[in-house]
Amino acid sequence: MAAASTTKISWRLQEFEAHSSSVTCLALGKSSGRLLATGGEDCRVNIWAVSKANCIMSLTGHRNPVECVQFNTSEEQVVAGSQSGSIRVWDLEAAKIFRTLMGHKSNITSLGFHPFGQFLASSSMDTNIKLWDVRRKGYVFRYKGHTQAVRSLAFSPDGKWLASASDDCTVKLWDLTQGKTITEFKSHTAAVNVVQFHPNEYLLASGSSDRTVKLWDLEKFTMIGSLEGDTTPVRCVFFSSDGSCLYSGSTDSLRIFGWEPDRCFDVVPVGWGKVSDLAICNQQLIGVSHQLSSVSSYVVDLKRVKKSGGSMIQGIIQDNQPLTEPKDPKGAALRRNYERPTTTCSSQRVKQSSEADRRSPEGERRSPSEDEADEKVSSAEIHNAEDFKEIFQPKNAISRTPPKISEPFPAPPEDDTVLAIGRQLKDISPFPEKLQAPPLASSTPVQRVEPTVVSCAKRPTPSASGQASPNPPASCPPPPQPPVITAKPKPQPKIILSSRNEPIGLNVADFLPSSPNNRAGAMSDEDALSQLKKGHDTMCVMLRSRHKNLETVRAVWVREDIKSALDAAVSMNDLSIVVDILNIINLQPSLWKLDLCITILPQIDQLLQSKYESYIQTGCTSLKLIMKHFWMLISDTLKAAPSVGVDITREERHLKCRACCKQLKNLSNMVKNKAAQIGRHGSAFKELQLLMAPLDDSL
Repeated sequence: MAAASTTKISWRLQEFEAHSSSVTCLALGKSSGRLLATGGEDCRVNIWAVSKANCIMSLTGHRNPVECVQFNTSEEQVVAGSQSGSIRVWDLEAAKIFRTLMGHKSNITSLGFHPFGQFLASSSMDTNIKLWDVRRKGYVFRYKGHTQAVRSLAFSPDGKWLASASDDCTVKLWDLTQGKTITEFKSHTAAVNVVQFHPNEYLLASGSSDRTVKLWDLEKFTMIGSLEGDTTPVRCVFFSSDGSCLYSGSTDSLRIFGWEPDRCFDVVPVGWGKVSDLAICNQQLIGVSHQLSSVSSYVVDLKRVKKSGGSMIQGIIQDNQPLTEPKDPKGAALRRNYERPTTTCSSQRVKQSSEADRRSPEGERRSPSEDEADEKVSSAEIHNAEDFKEIFQPKNAISRTPPKISEPFPAPPEDDTVLAIGRQLKDISPFPEKLQAPPLASSTPVQRVEPTVVSCAKRPTPSASGQASPNPPASCPPPPQPPVITAKPKPQPKIILSSRNEPIGLNVADFLPSSPNNRAGAMSDEDALSQLKKGHDTMCVMLRSRHKNLETVRAVWVREDIKSALDAAVSMNDLSIVVDILNIINLQPSLWKLDLCITILPQIDQLLQSKYESYIQTGCTSLKLIMKHFWMLISDTLKAAPSVGVDITREERHLKCRACCKQLKNLSNMVKNKAAQIGRHGSAFKELQLLMAPLDDSL
């Protein structure tokens, strides 16, 4: 089955009913990628094998709906938090409850196990974060600082720091041993949904409802990248195992990002809806989501996903060179790496400095008799004894590690279409099944070659020049003549790539040794030098003129403002000057104003139709920036009810928004037509098409 479906990049693995009532939370085991825990309003936690729809075991004990669930690193324990604020930890091998922790006053919103040791972090709607030692009752530390609910927690790989993401639009970094904030990141403009540490380097990623993923340097405590492109809130982020790229999961799509510089390597449409968690298993990315009482799991084949190259999200597009992956991640990293201790983390500083806090009133509120009674009502109902013994019983066998490389999750047959495009894609042309573009080593369009039956082994074939090879064998009958085609398809315009292996205007073959059959065409040294110098003076004049024009634009910018400088550049009727200016202001979105959009949009129209790849990429970057930062303003202004009385400022803004909207609608039609192209340009236009989809539904 897998062999018959090698062209699929993503598919739905299975869908099943997980609980008797609505499912509220999901978590994948990150070590194996093959275990799934679900929590529901029926107050149960169910454990599943990702590839099977039969529940392995059902864990009971909570008296309120389960709000959050998480595996520990070894996948031997699972923790669940409820609406009441209680936390329960189960030992999956022993199939019984291990610890009940009481301390939070409202819904548990996120949980996280320490990478080594017996510590557990929890957060709640009460805005508090608590660090627990699961071997004891009561919390070790309480961290205060967020003003709204905390949505995600993550421990650093060395176990020394804790990162928290909150609805208050901030990400905080905590020192576990000191119990205080190290720093706070405030660049997000909406609730932060998820945080994730880089597996090796001092780097932190955060995904937000502002539709961006931001990367933070944990040595300098600065933002080093803002990865944009998602059209819905970012729900999950996950670094690749070698740390070379970042997977970002949002509604019905997966994006693969790189950084330094910021790049989007690939966009994969996946019909998983609001994805809840991601994991990697056997070169496949597993995503899970839930709706009502059902759970769905999806697979993305990472071997067919582009993880290098790609277009820069911001900045000057110069080439398509892939980011080099260090052969030795520890020695070649750009920044400091985590130092993992060789023993389990049982920090004496945590223990000694927290004696006063460990015996917290909340933690000591329960008596031993209450704990015993709780353990009696808490049980593990094993529904599939065979799977339970295979996965959890053999302590001496690494039973949860992914199988060998030849046994990935199988894809469905080709005729079973499961790539359901999300709601925001339903009105636009569908993506091709594979968005990965072939390497742009040549601008020759890709053609499909149909198989033909040839009765002779020496059938004449067309040569590179289009002529048939001479002297066909006598034993071969002449090939059938193709039917006469009256209408020829319009050839695609040739795109001049930004990275080239030969100069424009020179034929490299002129300088290569001539063939033995064509020695008469050999060039002398004088002719070769003349050919090399051909056009040199013209190029120098052109470059001097361009430099002079740029100096003029710069002087206008210094003397007046960016709008006047851009008007001066447009008046020169030289697109190269406009591209140079756009490549500068694309790096600084704060410079953009509505007046600037009115001037730039007609220029973008010309850039997108240019034969130069660098011009097209610059135009795409500017158009993305306008849609992300100005579309909501344009839409709200045009939909607003007329004001009472005379408001000159509002009328001017309304006219500007109407002019921008007209230009955007024209560009939207062009983008739709170009989205059918093959290769990197088609992929860039598909992203724009998705971003400009609201234009079809409004105004």
